[in-house]
Amino acid sequence: MINKKHNRITRFQAVISFLLTIIFCNIAKASNIIYHGTGDYFMPMGVSALIEAYPEMGMTYNNNFIIFKDGTGIIYDDKIDKTYLEMLDNCDVEDMFKTSYDRYVTLPPYLYDPGRYRCEELFHKMYGKGVNEISRSLTTVKIFGKNFNVTRINGVDEKLRKVAEEVEKHSEFKEFFTKNSGGYNYRKVRGSNRLSAHSYGIAIDINSVITNYWERDYKVSEIDSIGYSNSVPYELVKIFEDNGFIWGGRWYHYDTMHFEYRPELLRIKN
Repeated sequence: MINKKHNRITRFQAVISFLLTIIFCNIAKASNIIYHGTGDYFMPMGVSALIEAYPEMGMTYNNNFIIFKDGTGIIYDDKIDKTYLEMLDNCDVEDMFKTSYDRYVTLPPYLYDPGRYRCEELFHKMYGKGVNEISRSLTTVKIFGKNFNVTRINGVDEKLRKVAEEVEKHSEFKEFFTKNSGGYNYRKVRGSNRLSAHSYGIAIDINSVITNYWERDYKVSEIDSIGYSNSVPYELVKIFEDNGFIWGGRWYHYDTMHFEYRPELLRIKN
């Protein structure tokens, strides 16, 4: 009798546990967090994307901190509500995932700029801080004979070589890879105090003469309304995106010459 009662209680507890797990998982999905049942905690979707995208970094997560394999950590969410401009200039890791990157956007809506928000603390931790640290990891990748200097960290150079292999199968793309192209360049974004992605060796620009850039077309501020222009074939864009590079042509502030290695953004589905 006691054993039967005990079995009923055990089964009841199992059912309740199962139902609670389903409820928590649905809440997590709606809140952009992921339930890791084995660790009994919730991990933000952005953190999970980073861990999967950059295994070389050995990242883990604990109590709002992203922990690296050397034991140091950075805050994931500073809990500060920011305007569009504040996110550009003072971005934490969580801010980078506020807008999902959509591979099928062809006419980006107002202020839709996924990938322009970059947490400099995170990128310094991954790729180095300052010219001396970053330049130690640079190497050269050729596309149609043009040299592009990028970092070896996180396999950026390997991914770009895969891009080169595919791109060079299409002679019609050759005009986009000329002397007017470039890779690593330690500099700040024009008109700002924040570093360009080119500073970390994770971005390249293709032919600037036959591509489009919002600030060249419109002499306005970053919160003014602008139009959209693009001459880059979507077949070329797809090759880059398939290898972990986002495209500046998906941005409201379009920069269609710009490709940037950000696989974490491509891992989160809309």
